[in-house]
Amino acid sequence: VQLQASGGGLVQTGASLRLSCAASGWITTGYTVGWFRQAPGKEREFVARISWSGGSTVYADSARGRFTVSRDSSKNTVYLEINSTKPEDTAVYYCAAAQTRSTIALSRTRYWGQGTLVTVSS
Repeated sequence: VQLQASGGGLVQTGASLRLSCAASGWITTGYTVGWFRQAPGKEREFVARISWSGGSTVYADSARGRFTVSRDSSKNTVYLEINSTKPEDTAVYYCAAAQTRSTIALSRTRYWGQGTLVTVSS
């Protein structure tokens, strides 16, 4: 499985942004694709995940309300939409994939995208 994250950039506070994670290789039933982020000087944290087959979603408490994870199976792509961006959303955003329904297991996967930088200016 190979993942390619894109869509980051510099935005002003309050703007919306959609990140993409294009997957190639073997992703099928049982796989979960998720988003994590790492802010400067902080540890990487979970943001959201979506099951590849049923489309069920799970969000971190901090992401609920402004973040939306979705997928387009026809394009093998998972999206993360960020609304009403805040300076504290500034981070490198990574997508990850694993054959699991566990966030912890997902965080330990070997399948990661290269990360895309989101910078929110105040």
